[in-house]
Amino acid sequence: MSEQRLRQVYAYHFDSKHRPERYAPGPGGLDWATQPDPFRTFEDVPRIRLPLPTQAGPAFADVRAGRRPEAARVDLGHLAALLRLSMGLSAWKAYGDARWALRCNPSSGNLHPTECYLVTGGCLGVPGGVYHYHSHDHCLEERASELTEPAAAAEPAGLVIALTSVHWREAWKYGLRAYRYCQHDVGHALAAIGYAAATLGWSVEPLDWPDAALAARLGIDRAADFDPQELEAPDLAVWIGKGPPRHAEIEALLNRPRSYAGRARPLSPDHVDWPGIHLVHQACERDSPRPVELAEAAPLPPLVDREGGQGAAALIRQRRSAVAFDGRSAMTRDAWLSILDALLPRAGVPPFDAWPRAPRVSLILFVHRVSGVTPGLYALVRSPEHLDRLRKSLRPDWLWSVPDEVPAHLGLYRLVDGDACDAARALSCHQAIAGDSCFAVAMLADFDVALADGAWRYRELFWECGSIGQALYLEAEAAGLRGTGIGCFFDDAVHALLGIQDTRWQSLYHFTVGAPVEDVRLRTEPPYAHLGN
Repeated sequence: MSEQRLRQVYAYHFDSKHRPERYAPGPGGLDWATQPDPFRTFEDVPRIRLPLPTQAGPAFADVRAGRRPEAARVDLGHLAALLRLSMGLSAWKAYGDARWALRCNPSSGNLHPTECYLVTGGCLGVPGGVYHYHSHDHCLEERASELTEPAAAAEPAGLVIALTSVHWREAWKYGLRAYRYCQHDVGHALAAIGYAAATLGWSVEPLDWPDAALAARLGIDRAADFDPQELEAPDLAVWIGKGPPRHAEIEALLNRPRSYAGRARPLSPDHVDWPGIHLVHQACERDSPRPVELAEAAPLPPLVDREGGQGAAALIRQRRSAVAFDGRSAMTRDAWLSILDALLPRAGVPPFDAWPRAPRVSLILFVHRVSGVTPGLYALVRSPEHLDRLRKSLRPDWLWSVPDEVPAHLGLYRLVDGDACDAARALSCHQAIAGDSCFAVAMLADFDVALADGAWRYRELFWECGSIGQALYLEAEAAGLRGTGIGCFFDDAVHALLGIQDTRWQSLYHFTVGAPVEDVRLRTEPPYAHLGN
C-alpha cells in the first residue's frame, strides 16, 4: 500500500506540471455561473459574534525576532484578535460594480479553499465545543456542543485550531493543479496563525492527530452535512495557548462526546470532477499518528532589528499581493539580507515555530535589482544537510561562492552572474512580475528524501513553501516593498535551467518581491464596515 501511494503521488506530481508546450489539465475557461462562494456558511447553528480588536499590540520588529509579549488570557476577545489577524478580512477592493474581499491569509487566485475550526473545552465567552470561523461575519458557528458539561476551570491553557481544504474552490479555476495550490494555502494560513499567536504571546505546536480522527472531531466526515462535490479535506491541527499542550488536555479534547448540528450551504450550483485530485488526496492521507519531529540544528544568531516600529497587527492587515512591479526600483542590500535571514527557521520565532520540522525546502534566488549585489542566480541553503545534495544536483560549473560580508550562518551562495530577468519571466509562465521585481524565488524541495518518509509528506512540502511565502509577504511589507506568490511556472523548464535531471529536487512554489505599481482604478474599502464597525 505504501509503494502504491508513493506511485500515485509521483504520478500526480508529473501530470500536474506546467510545460511551455502545454499547461496542466484545467477547465480551459471560467464558468462564472459556478464560481464557488469564498465563504463557507453553516445553516441552522448558533453563532457567537466576535469583537474586533482595538489594541495595537507589539511591533513587527519584536514579533519577527521572537520577542513575545506576556501571554494573553485565553478568552473570547483574544481569540477574536487571533482569528482577525490570521484568517479574517483585511480589506475590500472594488472596481465599478464588482467587489471582492481580501484576507490576512493569502490564497491562490483569492479563492480561499482553507477553512478554520476551533476545538475547545471552553473559555470565557466560548462554551466547550467545535466552532467554524466565518471570516465574512467575523463570528464562530457552533458545529458541535458538549454533551456533558466539563468541570469548571479557572482558565484554560489553550485550545486547538484546525485547518481543512475545499478542493473544489481551487479546481474551479485551476483544474488538476489545484491540489498543489490548496496545500500552499494551508502553509500560508498556518504561518498567518503563527504570526497572529505571537502578537498575543501564545505558542503554537502541531498535533499528531490522524486525518480520520481530525475529520471526525470537526464533523467534516458527516457526508450528509455537505454537498458531495464540496467536501472538506482535513489538513492539520495545532495547539495554541500559553505554553506547550499537556497530554491529558489533548486527550480530553479529542475524546469528549459532542452533539453535531448544521449543514453547509452549497458553494456552487454545479461542479466539474477532477479524479486526479481525489486520488492524490487519498494517497496523502495520514492514517495513523506519527510523532512530530522537531528540527535539530545549531542555534542561529538573533535577527538584526529593522528600523521603525510599525505595529505587527497593522502590517499584517496591510499585506497585499502585488499585481505589477515598476521594473526600475532597487532594494538595499541590507534589506535583502534581512529578508533572507528571516526565512531561516529559529526556535520560538514565527512563522516556522508553528511547523518546527527540519527544513526540506531551500531557495534559488533570481536577483535583479538589489543595490550592491551582482545580478544573477543565488542559493539560500536553509539546512546544512541540503548543501552537498544541491551541489550534486545543480549545474557542476556553478560558483558556489559566499558573497563578501555575508553572515556565515546565512547559507547564501552565488551561483552564476548575469541578467536573469528574462529567464525568471519566461519560467514563471511569462508573467512580467517575476522579471520586473527586485528578486524572485524558486522554492526547491528535497523531494525524494522527504517522500521516503511516506506519501503524506507531499502535502507537507507545500505547507513549508506556503509558510516561507507568508514570511516573504510580511518581510516585503516591512521593507516598504510588496510580494506576490507565483503558482504558475514551467516545472521542468526550471529544473533544466538549474541542471536538475531527476526528482531529487523539485520546484514547488515561486515568489517575487519588488516595488509595486498600484492600480488606481481600484477602490479600497474597510473590511468590516458591513458589520457596523
